[in-house]
Amino acid sequence: MKVVVFDDGGLIGAETALWVRDHGHEVDLISAPGGLDSLAREEIAESLRNCSVVIDLTRQPSLNTGIATDDHGLVMDEESLVASWRRSTSALLQAETAAGVGHHVSLSVVGVDRVRSEGAFRALQAHETMIQRSGISYSIVRSTQMFESAEDIATAGTEDWIVWVPPVEVRPVSLTDVAILLAHTAVSRPLIGVREIAGPEKFRLDAFVRAALTAVHAEHRHVFTDVRSPFFGARLRPTDLLPGAGAFIAQTSYRAWCTSRPGRESTEGRGSGEHPDGAYRPRHGSSDDGCSRE
Repeated sequence: MKVVVFDDGGLIGAETALWVRDHGHEVDLISAPGGLDSLAREEIAESLRNCSVVIDLTRQPSLNTGIATDDHGLVMDEESLVASWRRSTSALLQAETAAGVGHHVSLSVVGVDRVRSEGAFRALQAHETMIQRSGISYSIVRSTQMFESAEDIATAGTEDWIVWVPPVEVRPVSLTDVAILLAHTAVSRPLIGVREIAGPEKFRLDAFVRAALTAVHAEHRHVFTDVRSPFFGARLRPTDLLPGAGAFIAQTSYRAWCTSRPGRESTEGRGSGEHPDGAYRPRHGSSDDGCSRE
């Protein structure tokens, strides 16, 4: 069986392709850092020749997908983002229909069904709806925030060297665990529905982001919480990003992931507050001082 993976040039596409190959199937990886709009229709059609399954990993809130920052924080042209994702999703689904693709697998974000229709979540909602109405058998995998995305989240929330994030709860997950589930989903019978994946531990978003920045040498930004701070253009309630009761819970902990990263020292022995579960006991002088807590 031939599986084609479309991604935006990040790590998730290559990792997913490796796990599909590990299942014993042929796999092609098509990277489009500029989005699927950057690929010619003929190029997409040729890549889908004899293809049985498509894995679309190009639509997640990312600084590579129409969301940018300047010195004053997040800049998002919401209308342009939604229009671009609608256009590229339509082109891909039409090409799949023409090629006889039998299964479309898409990566989305936990909470997309609960978050208000604004910002990147509005585009994700439109994307999921198009897949569900396409007539192609589909599986949608919704992931919580990946460990690897923390620095992007910080950059999106940075304004004048301060990182502003809403006080919401998250259960971040390893990119590898997401890739394994995507590959397994792709080579299995279509869900005709949604499956969620989350990590084993619950943290608050500010603690998660702070832990990532602490691990970066020469990082001068401070993390503050504010209920008014948007998350990729959307205003969140405290539990909007948490998975439902039926989610698949991966086993890789944040500490285990940090320890296994190439070129990264173990989190063992570091000061309190540098691991997310220590953020509620901040060190003296930490950026939590005077800020809201749960």
